[in-house]
Amino acid sequence: MKARLLVCLLATVLLSAVVFAETYPSKPLNFIAPAGPGGGWDTTIRTVAQVLKETGLVTQPIVVNNMPGGGGGVALAHMQTKKGDPYNIIVFSPPLLLINLTGQTQYSYKNLTPIAMLIHDYGAFAVSKKSKYNSIAEVMEALKKDPKSVRVGGISAFGSMDHIQFLIAAKAAGVNNLKDITYVSFQEGEHMAALLGGHIDVLSTGLAEVTTALQTGAVKVLAVTAPQRVGGILANVPTLKEEGIDAEFVNWRGLFGVPEMPPYALDYWVDILGKMVQTPQWDKMVEKYNWTKAFVPGEDFAKYLAKVNEDYKVVLKELGMYKGE
Repeated sequence: MKARLLVCLLATVLLSAVVFAETYPSKPLNFIAPAGPGGGWDTTIRTVAQVLKETGLVTQPIVVNNMPGGGGGVALAHMQTKKGDPYNIIVFSPPLLLINLTGQTQYSYKNLTPIAMLIHDYGAFAVSKKSKYNSIAEVMEALKKDPKSVRVGGISAFGSMDHIQFLIAAKAAGVNNLKDITYVSFQEGEHMAALLGGHIDVLSTGLAEVTTALQTGAVKVLAVTAPQRVGGILANVPTLKEEGIDAEFVNWRGLFGVPEMPPYALDYWVDILGKMVQTPQWDKMVEKYNWTKAFVPGEDFAKYLAKVNEDYKVVLKELGMYKGE
């Protein structure tokens, strides 16, 4: 009798899983940008939602919500409360690993379900058009003389991506006392206003965040963290290596599901996103934001994250910022 009940229960569970898989998604989806509007996460997740809609790959409504705070930590903690819910998708990049390694949150990439890496982006260092600095080398020389003489701002939290990419460049340039460099975190979209208003001297951010301001002539972009020059309006901006600074920083971005995301939902998104990145609509957006296509699905994405996590540990230990996992 017990065996028969167990078989019936198992059959019911399997049937339910098949039904869910066949009908998913059957209601609106919640896409989360773990920061305020205007940053790389916001741009990426909204672009994905737009392309999925334009191509008809997803017919259910996609609602994009901004959830700033803690360099992504607030949204990461929120995802823990949605365990098993396949209707919540979040975008992340290096800060997902960094805020854990620097002790800002107990959660890491291991507390999410990696769906797919989508792009590689790179960092950019910009100053106001009125700034006295005309090259990243000049900025580094000022920091060598006095590490408190240059105020650096970024969208990510202290110890996270925008901060770390600048410190990596500064370290490679021979700047000492990296901990003394002033870093201001902006997570509500006011970073560009702070730069133009003179509240910070240098903005450390992503390529997409400086493109519009560069087009209007409001800023000077001093360098990018890419291994070679990028195209478009940033084609004339030198790399760090061209400026004599032997450093680069890759900003990967990808989508993640909640902890214990159902396998059918993971399979669905790997398939859909794999199709999306092959569309001309996606190619157009990649070109618009100077991204590099870098689709890596599921398990391979998880393996990549494990390797990069170890790489970040090494860097943070050198900077004295590693707090353990």
